[in-house]
Amino acid sequence: MPTVTKKLDAGAFQLKDQVVAINRVTKVVKGGKNLSFAALVVVGDPSAAVVGYGSGKAKEVPQAIRKGIESAKKNLVRINLTQTTIPHLVLGRYGSGRVLLKPAPEGTGVIAGGAVRAVMTSAGVQNVLTKSIGTTNPHNVIKATFDALKQLKNRESVATMRGKAAEEL
Repeated sequence: MPTVTKKLDAGAFQLKDQVVAINRVTKVVKGGKNLSFAALVVVGDPSAAVVGYGSGKAKEVPQAIRKGIESAKKNLVRINLTQTTIPHLVLGRYGSGRVLLKPAPEGTGVIAGGAVRAVMTSAGVQNVLTKSIGTTNPHNVIKATFDALKQLKNRESVATMRGKAAEEL
């Protein structure tokens, strides 16, 4: 059954944006080539464990980035963290992209490549080990990372799902 999540208000958070990828796109028309730019942006509030991604397209780079930020603010998600790391190991999938997220002890830092690092730092995860498997396409890698983050569960929700007290786990 799909879980219904309440839409998060972007104005309530101190969001920081990070551009992950900018792609120059040309469309060949009768009169020549039309140049355009596509930007992939991640926004997040590390203190509130809130993160979102968006894509924007425009004739110039700054407008594409601005559109990407607006798009990212519309699909913010809150993630479950335990102090500075993630609660458990998880594998996110999207297309041929696979992203493995593994909890790490204090002082490890964020061990991650480009697109995954942007999401992890924006989400406020300070210690995590990651491995990106399959595609290197930043769009698919970010979507796989978000799939993994949405799968994270905290101890209390697992305990209630199993009908036990959180101390019993």
